[in-house]
Amino acid sequence: MSATAPLTDSHCHLDFPQFDGEVPELIARAASRGVHRMVTICTKLRTEPQVRALTEAHDPVFYAAGTHPMSVADEPMARVEELVALAKHPKFVGIGETGLDYHYTAESKDAQQQSLRIHVEATRQTGLPLIIHARDADDDMARILTEEHRASPYACVMHCFSSGPALAEAALDLGFYLSMSGIAAFPKSQEVRDIFARAPLERILVETDSPYLAPPPNRGKRNEPSYVADTAAVGAEIFNLSYEDFAAQTEANFNRLFAKAAQWQN
Repeated sequence: MSATAPLTDSHCHLDFPQFDGEVPELIARAASRGVHRMVTICTKLRTEPQVRALTEAHDPVFYAAGTHPMSVADEPMARVEELVALAKHPKFVGIGETGLDYHYTAESKDAQQQSLRIHVEATRQTGLPLIIHARDADDDMARILTEEHRASPYACVMHCFSSGPALAEAALDLGFYLSMSGIAAFPKSQEVRDIFARAPLERILVETDSPYLAPPPNRGKRNEPSYVADTAAVGAEIFNLSYEDFAAQTEANFNRLFAKAAQWQN
């Protein structure tokens, strides 16, 4: 496996307290493994200024912003025009993460669905990809994404995909992407690996979702962008490719979906 095949961590959270004061070191460790670019995700719009500042201070870092579904009940409802205005920043490359999470926060599902549709409309107006979080809400997620896409198409990635095969099929049928996190590398995640194996290779991204879900050999520790290389190694095995070929394909996929990041020039 090449230590330097270019790779992008398409979803991380560098503003979280687990990384306080360490971002330059995280970026250096990532670069040593070929991870030359990362998208840090703002999950509460009130923290957007801090996340934006991270991207302005560090050339390899881009960002997206939205209201995480688990925070919808406690945060002001996002507004389409607010998201569209944020998207004018040159390093703002996606809308979200948004979505549905009924695992811990099912009591707010109506508000989550309203928030999701607001983010979809912002995606349409900006042309940036939608970033979806889905947990224990497969039926509603497939229904809403399909309804909205039929009304007017948009681009989307199912981040940290670990849902069932029906939602994967629905997302892929809409032309969406599935993002592989450390979960796909866990020994007991064969069903997730099987879902990825059936997906088109040109629709696969890789991510860490750090500081969470570190893949082996660091499972149980704090995750960080450099570890996306370990997930990519598992992805290469799933698709029976060399690490270099799998990394190159995920790079092409990222550049196609996140075209604004691909076009960035400092």
